[in-house]
Amino acid sequence: QVQLVESGGGLVQAGGSLRLSCAVSGRTFSSYAMGWFRQAPGKEREFVAAIRWSGGNTYYADSVKGRFTISRDNAKNTLYLHMNSLEPEDTAVYYCNAVSYGTTTAYFGSWGQGTQVTVSS
Repeated sequence: QVQLVESGGGLVQAGGSLRLSCAVSGRTFSSYAMGWFRQAPGKEREFVAAIRWSGGNTYYADSVKGRFTISRDNAKNTLYLHMNSLEPEDTAVYYCNAVSYGTTTAYFGSWGQGTQVTVSS
């Protein structure tokens, strides 16, 4: 059974930066394209960014393009999300999951606990 453990969230002022991490176990991490998703209070979970299994290709939601960078370390079974120029609208619980590359759809049926990001104005 896959386990997804997100960390690195916190409270930050607008314009600040954070780096999120996602540790994956129970699956061969390097076999999967991976993505980040987020869910703000009262809203549906939405796609944020994705990266190919090799790390060579990425794509982003328009709302974070140019501010967020997704990366991965296959040797450490870990996915990252570097977030810069944070805005109050980025406040949400952030989750990782596998994706079918080229789509914005999560692949694994289960989710981790997520990590809370709060951006103050």
